[in-house]
Amino acid sequence: MHQAVVSLIGRDHPVELPVWRSFWDRLHTGGLLRGEAAALLAALSTRMPDRVTLHALLASLDERRPPRPAGPFAGAVNIVGTGGGPATFNISTAAAFVAAAMGVPVVKTGSRAYTSRFGSIDLLTRLGITPTTSYEHTQAVLEHCGIAFAGFFVYPQEVTLLARAVAPLDIRYLGSFVNTLGPFLADMPVAAQVTGVSRPRHLRALGHAAEHVSRATGRSVWLAVNEAGADELLAFTTNTIRAYEDGADSEFALSPGALGLGPGRPDDLAVPEGGVERSAALFLDVLAGRCGRPARETVCLNAAALAVAGRLTGDWHEALAAADAVLRHGSALPLVERLRSLEAAHA
Repeated sequence: MHQAVVSLIGRDHPVELPVWRSFWDRLHTGGLLRGEAAALLAALSTRMPDRVTLHALLASLDERRPPRPAGPFAGAVNIVGTGGGPATFNISTAAAFVAAAMGVPVVKTGSRAYTSRFGSIDLLTRLGITPTTSYEHTQAVLEHCGIAFAGFFVYPQEVTLLARAVAPLDIRYLGSFVNTLGPFLADMPVAAQVTGVSRPRHLRALGHAAEHVSRATGRSVWLAVNEAGADELLAFTTNTIRAYEDGADSEFALSPGALGLGPGRPDDLAVPEGGVERSAALFLDVLAGRCGRPARETVCLNAAALAVAGRLTGDWHEALAAADAVLRHGSALPLVERLRSLEAAHA
């Protein structure tokens, strides 16, 4: 059995960079024994790896990526969660549109549904928006619309190869580790990333991932947790932010009372019955400001986080007011239509 699998199962010592390199080489050439890919994913998903193992894993994937343009998305931000938690409407996607309407350049990564009912890609497909297919394509869309949704090209090829290697088993369940680590697997050269973490037990390991990404790329990375277990910021409960930026890490809290936000519950953000079509309709209602206070303020808080993390402003009250103005005037809705029109023009 490959040493990477043995070490992950035994947990007796870290999996270092040469071992990960060997594992990926065998995965590419078809040299793994039957079941080794499934065993690796199961071990990773059962318990998050230690700091050395996680840093080496990410470094081993980084060095295998094809070259990309240098710094194509100056000043852009990304908002993406780890999945899991209460089933809410697509808050982070709504926040991405609102932040873009505020003047924050946004390049968002995402996926189809894994632990939630509808992922961001499912929603975008229903809205008639197709994710980009290359860095050049992403840059063109960002310049035209102020927002772009990156496709699967940003993820390592090794994820696809692992999925094929474990078939007919479903990687969505066997490899929950891949979804949890997903925000740090995407090679998206933005200036800042806000990531909601639904499971506090993963926070330490994801902190190791955030540390690696921030030091390797210079990206500012925020990890957010709250008592509701949502993978986005919530306006009606205290959110704790762990920030990795400028070679250091720090922690701060966002309190609803201090920000002037009102009460609410996770049920106020629930996914509606009626499938992705009804979810898309609700999503457009939210962008038009036709939603309850908890939903409006939650979207505004996440959009404000993008503005602050991206250093458009350092004033949370100012950022919240700007986001609220976008929703009250429906200023984000034209961005949906602009992305649709751009897609139609290239069809």
